[in-house]
Amino acid sequence: MAKREKRPATLAEARALAHPLRQRILRLCLDEELTNKQLADRLDADPGTVIHHVRKLVDTGFLAPGDVRAGPRGALEKPYRATKKSWTLDVTESGESFNLTLAAVDAFRDELAEAGDEAGHTMTRLGLTLNETSRDELLRRLSEVLEEFAARSDDPDGRPYGLLVAIHERAWPRRE
Repeated sequence: MAKREKRPATLAEARALAHPLRQRILRLCLDEELTNKQLADRLDADPGTVIHHVRKLVDTGFLAPGDVRAGPRGALEKPYRATKKSWTLDVTESGESFNLTLAAVDAFRDELAEAGDEAGHTMTRLGLTLNETSRDELLRRLSEVLEEFAARSDDPDGRPYGLLVAIHERAWPRRE
């Protein structure tokens, strides 16, 4: 698979992603179409709050509405599906990258808690001291591996997994 080229996120796109509930909505709608009510139930959230976030995600192209369908009691429902657009955006220069990073960490934490102890968590956390060339190489190689496995993510026999990769400069010791 060819590597997806990233483009800078617009301010509206970056702001849409900078909320943990929106990131959770995107993750839930990744594998199946869900209605506002289904999302509210799964997130244990107020339906009015969820529809506000769903509309932001639809307006910025991160969610797409599916075909209107009849619900269990015959009422019409509108489901939504994630477009995977967030995979092709670079938010580092949006002015919202810090908020987006914290939103991603919060959403990931909520997903881990929801999955529970039986979810088979695997985690690695370490501190590194790298020069700029090594840091850039690490980011490039991680990106290549992630792209390779993202290309396999539509396996009908696969199981859904969550993954968070983050790198940040540590506050201590400060280096000038």
